[in-house]
Amino acid sequence: MPKAADVSFAAKSAVKFDVIDRKRGGATTDFGAPEMPADLESSPMTRAELERMCALVAATWKVFDQVVKKAPAELRKGPRGGGRDRDKIVEHVLGAEVGYGSRLGLKLRQPEVGDQKAIAAHRAAWLDSFRAHSDGKLTSDRGRPARYMARRIGWHAMDHAWEIEDRTER
Repeated sequence: MPKAADVSFAAKSAVKFDVIDRKRGGATTDFGAPEMPADLESSPMTRAELERMCALVAATWKVFDQVVKKAPAELRKGPRGGGRDRDKIVEHVLGAEVGYGSRLGLKLRQPEVGDQKAIAAHRAAWLDSFRAHSDGKLTSDRGRPARYMARRIGWHAMDHAWEIEDRTER
């Protein structure tokens, strides 16, 4: 994904992480999803931080789209015989992004699966909203900061890209 985002990362041997915030999670965290914003996510972004964040989110969508394009319509079922097929997963990802939109003041209509023009407009609206809310302020008492929403959307698209890859017969 770094290549898709045109963002460089340090070599694995040079990576050192500093814990900058801790949050107690809940059921969503236990599931592995970002549940709540970190304190840092409410701070204003510089132009460079904002554009890097937008590039990373756009890259997650690009990777998701590439995975979807290569996957068959029908995916291998899960261990108990369940699981959605490819287009239902795409529909779910788009629907979740519409639902998340209210947390950043966006009012979106869900694009149809395969309507590339509508999906591109949907994603452009998200990126525009990130840029409009780079000050870290919330749009309402139920709102979430742009950084958190970008992290949530990026995680969600990648999580389902991995699911599709995992359930694609080889």
